Amino acid sequence: MQKWTLYFGDCTEQLQHIAADSVDLVITSPPYTNQRSATYGGVTPDGYVEWFLPIADELQRVLKPTGTFVLNIKERVVKGERHTYVLELILAMRERGWLWTEEFIWHKKNCYPGKWPNRFRDAWERLLQFNLQRKFKMNQDAVMVPVGDWYESRMRTLSETDRSRDESKVGSGFGKKVANWLDRDKVYPNNVLHRATECGNRQHSAAFPYWLPEWFIDLFTDAGDVVLDPFIGSGTTAFAALDKGRRVIGIEIHKPYCDTLKGQLEEKYGQAMKLVV
Repeated sequence: MQKWTLYFGDCTEQLQHIAADSVDLVITSPPYTNQRSATYGGVTPDGYVEWFLPIADELQRVLKPTGTFVLNIKERVVKGERHTYVLELILAMRERGWLWTEEFIWHKKNCYPGKWPNRFRDAWERLLQFNLQRKFKMNQDAVMVPVGDWYESRMRTLSETDRSRDESKVGSGFGKKVANWLDRDKVYPNNVLHRATECGNRQHSAAFPYWLPEWFIDLFTDAGDVVLDPFIGSGTTAFAALDKGRRVIGIEIHKPYCDTLKGQLEEKYGQAMKLVV
């Protein structure tokens, strides 16, 4: 397989060209409802689940049993209240066999202010993690973070019992033995990612920041694994995956984005492209 493959067209159709059980990680951000209609046609909130389920079915087919699907999505406000299409989509995917394993929250720490009559500005987005089985590839050590200055003061307040006991009362298997998570320079992160948005959007209306696919690529894949983004847009997922030594498959329905990305990938990585129209 080539290091990178790019398909032009509707992802529901183009996904059919990808072999079953061949992808290690799917990470993507599909068009939000009623947004970017000039580029992607727009999807209504009431029709979002019906629109996305055929795509989810194809992703379920191409994903390896040990693979992970990360979906960046955010519900819209419709007539003054949050629409429920994200929740409805989660439930519908579970009915089709997906496991809703985790939900990460992306806190946009550089979100600019705004004012609405009945709410405050959104400063977060969902990153929903789906799997096909309970045991899947996950490299937790790859995304560890520095302990921080609180380590010494926190350790001084722990009893000898808390320093050593290993029994977990919540079924996590982790226990309270501090050596499991503190006796080192780094600790495991939580599921809230405090990161900035993309400012220079590279001529795309909603570009991923580079860190976002990179973080999940580190967490859920190894070198040589296959990463798929069925709404690849400006190609951030492709660049992050290739820079990390992974292979990548991208699908893009907007021809100008596809053409631009093709040229950029050829210039930087020098690999032949497979174009399916």
